[in-house]
Amino acid sequence: MTEFRSGFVCFVGRPNTGKSTLTNALVGAKVAITSNRPQTTRHTIRGIVHRENFQIILVDTPGLHRPRTLLGKRLNDLVRDTYAEVDVIGLCIPADEAIGPGDRWIVEQIRAVAPKTTLLVVVTKTDKVSRDRLAAQLVAVSELAPEAEIVPVSAVSGEQVDVLIDVLAAALPPGPAFYPDGELTDEPEEVLMAEFIREAALEGVRDELPHSLAVVIEEVRPREDRDDLIDVHANLYVERSSQKGIVIGKGGARLREVGTTARRQIEKLLGTKVYLDLHVKIAKNWQRDPKQLGRLGF
Repeated sequence: MTEFRSGFVCFVGRPNTGKSTLTNALVGAKVAITSNRPQTTRHTIRGIVHRENFQIILVDTPGLHRPRTLLGKRLNDLVRDTYAEVDVIGLCIPADEAIGPGDRWIVEQIRAVAPKTTLLVVVTKTDKVSRDRLAAQLVAVSELAPEAEIVPVSAVSGEQVDVLIDVLAAALPPGPAFYPDGELTDEPEEVLMAEFIREAALEGVRDELPHSLAVVIEEVRPREDRDDLIDVHANLYVERSSQKGIVIGKGGARLREVGTTARRQIEKLLGTKVYLDLHVKIAKNWQRDPKQLGRLGF
């Protein structure tokens, strides 16, 4: 009988290197929001990978970046606190982008904050490059972090996902399972609902929104006269009236689309029909205001 192993793993890297998509592929369900725009992840959402002889708890952090606002600084502090507390750090570097100063800066941060933590480099998006290009990237990565094991993987095609799971499990310390079998995430349902709404609202919008959008779930309650329907009321906060117009769209068309997309995800999460009521509000410069940051959950 092999010894049971369990522990915490966090994927780090520049924004938009495939961390959330990878988390979802490993867990086999949608727990971290994925978006093709940088910095959409704001909460430490943990996905849980269960097998007979191990349990991997994945901590999904925002991408590390050089902060320009108070929100940016708080996000970075959150990432650094996470580094120091996990058993394995998986540095994500995409196969289709050259290694740059941002990657080197992150490796320096990891070595400074968590010198004893096992570092693993995950080369993501391998489905996007040729074999030769991948081989060249693996060489470059081994020069960046010579002490780290390297696993190339494609979360989209599923290639090498099982290999990565085995490598992560082998790096964990012996210990009991932290969560009961069958749980995928320890995040409260309201946090996931807010993330699903935020993801839907960011989809297809130009670069003017990502940092400026926060979602707060105001109320979740079963409909009084029906046992198969839950009412969810949420507010989307932006910083300027021009952004409010973008989220709502012409004649409210865009907000309806957001509602439809998010509602499907929330219904899957809750396993029941949902009525989703969305309102867009302005909270001027909330990213720079400690009081508003606190109210919006940061």
